[in-house]
Amino acid sequence: MTRLLCACLALVLPSSLRAQPEPPILLKPDRVFDGTTSEPHAGWVVLVKGEKIAFAGPADKLDVPKGARVIGLPGTTLLPGLIDAHSHLLLYPYDQAKWDDQVLKEPLAERVCRATVHARADLLSGFTTLRDLGTEGAGFADVGIKSAIEKGIVPGPRLLVTTKAIVATGTYAPRKFAPEIRVPQGADEADGDKLRTVVREQIRGGADWIKVYADFPHGPDGAPRPTFSLDELKLIVNTAKDAGVPVVAHAQSKEGMTRATLAGCETIEHGDGGDVEVFRLMAKHNVGYCPTLAAAEAYARYFGGWQPGRPEPKELKSKRESFKAALDSGVTIVNGSDIGVFAHGDGAKELEMLVDYGMTPVQALKAATSAAAKALHMGQKVGTVKGEMLADLIAVEGDPTVDIKTLRKVKFVMKGGTVYRRPSE
Repeated sequence: MTRLLCACLALVLPSSLRAQPEPPILLKPDRVFDGTTSEPHAGWVVLVKGEKIAFAGPADKLDVPKGARVIGLPGTTLLPGLIDAHSHLLLYPYDQAKWDDQVLKEPLAERVCRATVHARADLLSGFTTLRDLGTEGAGFADVGIKSAIEKGIVPGPRLLVTTKAIVATGTYAPRKFAPEIRVPQGADEADGDKLRTVVREQIRGGADWIKVYADFPHGPDGAPRPTFSLDELKLIVNTAKDAGVPVVAHAQSKEGMTRATLAGCETIEHGDGGDVEVFRLMAKHNVGYCPTLAAAEAYARYFGGWQPGRPEPKELKSKRESFKAALDSGVTIVNGSDIGVFAHGDGAKELEMLVDYGMTPVQALKAATSAAAKALHMGQKVGTVKGEMLADLIAVEGDPTVDIKTLRKVKFVMKGGTVYRRPSE
């Protein structure tokens, strides 16, 4: 009956009203950086059919399909959509509103509205995939935002979400209230066997990854110290692994990084206290490293009064040293900025700092494309420009393999074959 009805409608409806497949799109930049090679390919074109790349290669090797829509991108480099593996859509810069005020004083609906604006800004700046590492007091709001993006209700990057994140009791924030006063925390507090329940609840709620704070500044001196035992971290990892969900760890101290690595966490964030020894341990266990350099600089500006151009404070000097140790160790660097601490739409800042801190432009680009995709278990979908990959593509004016700052000159953005930004805009 259904087939008969469809056939009748096809006969009755004029062709202009019947559902028509979108024509293929042919992209013609000056060059293509495919996410894996050391140099961009001159004279390449990319053909997109539906949501996937159908062809990427020399223009003279392609028979252009009849009716294909051609988008010329002169003067640009086409490359995979960028990936930021450490973002917070529900946060915005702390010089505009303190973290405590965002978590305690802003209605959830307002925070979600802000997040949709942030998502659009990140997408239009060239970031087509984000891993969002915690809602900071907003519960499962990231799951809803992800759903709204996937359904086309609002524009935004592909999202991998972690929901509430997990912290040890008494170690997170907001803080500095009277000890008898209980205030809502910015993450899920748990210890011991309860960790198994919290992990399962977050997975049931829609978490793609589980985030745990392996350490945090707590104790009398306020220094970053481990918050969970190795056995507790292993319990978190094993419980998540049973559901096919990977674990990411916030870790600033060497001991926190070591425990997170030995427990089986797949990426470690920040790593301020890391040295060659612990980074080599991470490399041995195939643990990726998200250095969040731009966030460290933002903290220096917000809370230390530092301004670019002045001598760097000891915190940033120490960050440079730890990042050099990471490079020397051979650990996989994954682009992760902690965007939200600084302004959404400014994600290129992290890649600029990766280069300033010692990576080549090509290494930084790979950290935000193929290397990030592999670390996030998305290497078969995004991160490279080749046939059958999802058509997440951007074009920037100039050549970012030579000058990373050209990433700020985004002329074209496509996600899943849909164009969100074109050269005339």
